[in-house]
Amino acid sequence: MNNLIKKFRCVNVKSVIAVRHVETNANLLANCIEIRNNNPRNLELMTIARKPEGYTLDNPRSGINYWNKLVVLQTKRSVEAQIHHFRNGPVIKVSSSDWCLRKFLYRTYDVAAYANIGRILAQRCLESGITQIHCNIESERSRKHKVLLSALKKGGLILSEPKTYKHKFAWHMKKSLKPWTV
Repeated sequence: MNNLIKKFRCVNVKSVIAVRHVETNANLLANCIEIRNNNPRNLELMTIARKPEGYTLDNPRSGINYWNKLVVLQTKRSVEAQIHHFRNGPVIKVSSSDWCLRKFLYRTYDVAAYANIGRILAQRCLESGITQIHCNIESERSRKHKVLLSALKKGGLILSEPKTYKHKFAWHMKKSLKPWTV
């Protein structure tokens, strides 16, 4: 025991306190000439990116007018919910036939499966940075879809996408609020 105390005393005597200088981002931004954002989804988050609208004579319901859309696929044995990006296809998938979810379910196609798929899909969307999705599924259609949509809402997803920012010319009388000033 005496030997340990002597070792600790030696450490305390020879210890030196060093003050560390911390740099802030203000110094870096003062010298910055150009800022380049490599996130391809950043313009979608700021609602500046263009949504594909189709042609002017097309039916607006038939065209693609979303960035991220909820798609629910049901087979005889399982249910799959996906988030489709308009350009890249399915980005996030959750299926009741996945082993991590299937081992907790009694049936892979009942109301409990829809509720759990909604919870997991909402969590994965928020983890990947998707907070708003386009949803054209009517909740009155079936009880299962109603449970799925309510689980997505409880999870923190917004089931409608914001309108895109349309540039108004400077001479227009009405000036719209820019999304980045809010």
